[in-house]
Amino acid sequence: MNAEIFKYTDTFEFESGRAIEGLEIGFHTYGRLNKEKNNVVWVCHALTANSDVFDWWKGLIGEGYFFNPEEHFIVCANILGSPYGTTSPLSVNPVTGQPYYLSYPQFTTRDMIKAHQLLADHLQINNISVLIGGSLGGQQAMEWAIIEPERIKNLILIATNAKHSPWGIAFNESQRLAITADRTFYSNTPEGGQKGLKAARSIALLSYRTYKTYGITQQEESDDVKDGFRSSSYQNYQGEKLVNRYNAYSYWYLTKVMDSHNVGRGRNGVDKALSLIKAKTLVIGISSDVLFPIEEQQYLFRHIPKAAFAELDSFYGHDGFLIETEALTNIFTSFFKTDVKGKIIELQRTA
Repeated sequence: MNAEIFKYTDTFEFESGRAIEGLEIGFHTYGRLNKEKNNVVWVCHALTANSDVFDWWKGLIGEGYFFNPEEHFIVCANILGSPYGTTSPLSVNPVTGQPYYLSYPQFTTRDMIKAHQLLADHLQINNISVLIGGSLGGQQAMEWAIIEPERIKNLILIATNAKHSPWGIAFNESQRLAITADRTFYSNTPEGGQKGLKAARSIALLSYRTYKTYGITQQEESDDVKDGFRSSSYQNYQGEKLVNRYNAYSYWYLTKVMDSHNVGRGRNGVDKALSLIKAKTLVIGISSDVLFPIEEQQYLFRHIPKAAFAELDSFYGHDGFLIETEALTNIFTSFFKTDVKGKIIELQRTA
């Protein structure tokens, strides 16, 4: 299923003050908007995902799952800078007639939400029943719930944070160092920086998984192995896999977006910003997450007014938010049966 494209005819101005013409936004929709227009589920996707949420969040979203097109009008928009239908560094700048590459404006999660708002208006969506996202998707969802608190009724934040940590920024900078060490990154060609991107993905995987994950899934069957280890092959395979579907320029820009994420910027601090959220909110942390440690989600839980919290026990680490769909379904079921009017509720830990 190919993405639909929304073409914005006015100038799109970024938080930085820079602007582009001819913004396009790729998106997918599933199901239909009901007469009351109160069945919208909007999914904010993470770093290298696309807007076809049925493809990458199977078991949670799709026919027969918790969020399904029989009941819900499900929307997922491709984020700014991503190469899956939305204007990105590889898109042609209509002013110059050449691809942007490194002349693309740097942008933030707030710019991403500004684009989402344009699409929501285009789709005549005034109220979002459920806004959900994990990781970078959670950072976007949080921003939207702060920017337009009346529009968002229920908010689900998974494995995310209110501002990106020095630890997370260090991981991202290490990946960018790998990309820029590949001198072809500066060649301004679609294939530029591919070797660097492969290395960057290998670094990223170490933050997405855990010691235990590799110990179980990449363990050697023989004590006689001296080279050609399973974990080595796995890192190479995953790096190649990303290179074959992505590009170094989008990746470089989007890691910068994550670094700049701070809901407190210009809002008198993080605590004040989180207090602006009016949505009934579910915060989920993953016990083994080393990239977004669970204390970051516990912080959100304590500072968002109408919040519930659940801990997901997974040996997959950060990637558990994409993999543990059955456990997430159980948590969602409990949350939507719970009244959190002004209350703070800690849901049962789910293994």
